[in-house]
Amino acid sequence: MRHTAMVVILTTCISVFACAQTAEELVSKNLQAKGGLDRIQFARTRLATGRVRGGGRRVSVATFKQMNMRPNLVRNNLTLQGMTAVQAYDGSVGWQTQPFRGRKEPELMGEDNVRDLLLAADFDGPLVDYAAKGNRIEYLGHAEVDGDDALRLKVTLKNGDIVYYYLDPDTGLEIREEIQQFIRGSVRERVVELGSYKAVGGVMYPFSISEGPRNNPGAQVTSIDKIEVNVPLQESDFALPASLRTEEKKSGMVGVR
Repeated sequence: MRHTAMVVILTTCISVFACAQTAEELVSKNLQAKGGLDRIQFARTRLATGRVRGGGRRVSVATFKQMNMRPNLVRNNLTLQGMTAVQAYDGSVGWQTQPFRGRKEPELMGEDNVRDLLLAADFDGPLVDYAAKGNRIEYLGHAEVDGDDALRLKVTLKNGDIVYYYLDPDTGLEIREEIQQFIRGSVRERVVELGSYKAVGGVMYPFSISEGPRNNPGAQVTSIDKIEVNVPLQESDFALPASLRTEEKKSGMVGVR
């Protein structure tokens, strides 16, 4: 029996990731799997381009461009049928243009609507310097993702929202995220599947991302064609349009984070 127990222990611990005992160890191994903290933080800007396929009654394929700049600037452009929708966060305020909804002029985003954008604005993601960002982490043990073993990590963000990370026990990389946002007494949930990882500048990034509500997690599929780091970007790329600056002052939409 003692020999059998030893075999079980050795089999379970073939992957160092599966043997992680604390949330801190799991985060450290995840960051190392991505390329290490030094390489992750070496990037000052990031530009991703690709295609987004949406379902619904009619399948549509749009092109997208996401620009990120440290510490927390982001801009997403989505182009379809000659029109481009924009969502951006300038480090303080979220703004958007939504021509597909008949709104061609820039408008401020409310605190509830900007939640997803704030996640995208975190250049390194919630796991890097999580304590300094006010995030709390908890290792929840093993779970299953499509029949495969995964390690589950709970991250409670500073604003109270929760992200559950499912890590591959062999690679340590994220294969699924479940996001819970608490908005005015209700819960908004989203499932994100991550795959097709490739190295860019020595850092591993997912090039295939599908997301949607729990009952339709593949509602939107993003195929990334190219990711570039340390490309020339300007703060003006993310800045609030001049037409909104007066409105911002009147509404008090400053520092929504």
